[in-house]
Amino acid sequence: MSVNAYLSEIDKALSKFQYARIAEARTGIPKAYIALGFAGIYILMTFLNIGGVGALLANFAGLVVPGYFSLIALESPSDKDDKQFLTYWVIYAGFTVIEFWSRAILYWIPFYWFFKAILLLWLGLPQTAGAKFVYNSFLQPYAKKLHQYAGAPVDAGKSE
Repeated sequence: MSVNAYLSEIDKALSKFQYARIAEARTGIPKAYIALGFAGIYILMTFLNIGGVGALLANFAGLVVPGYFSLIALESPSDKDDKQFLTYWVIYAGFTVIEFWSRAILYWIPFYWFFKAILLLWLGLPQTAGAKFVYNSFLQPYAKKLHQYAGAPVDAGKSE
């Protein structure tokens, strides 16, 4: 698929949004270019973390995008997406605890906020289902052991 085809798809998707149409009309710049420009600035600001804005943008990506999809999952009749987003929020809480107790990690890992934003988007987007992968690969065996040790069945906390 060519670059122009991708730009056309992005432009078509953005046509649904009133503010994108207004921005295109006022600036004369195609909607796709405006969106990609903002995305580029967002990525650059997260990568460089000038004035601490990288932390703000990484946490914004980690809260708003998965939060939106979590609300959609709550309203869906299927339980299949619930595991994805519940696992995501457990992992996000883990990040928060680690960052609170070990600020040194921010200095040990170059471009930490950029990598955190990418990781959180991979974990939180339903298209990638990263949180489900992490749960099935790493957390599920420990969760089963924890529930066996505590004497509670794995599905004891579920409600209809």
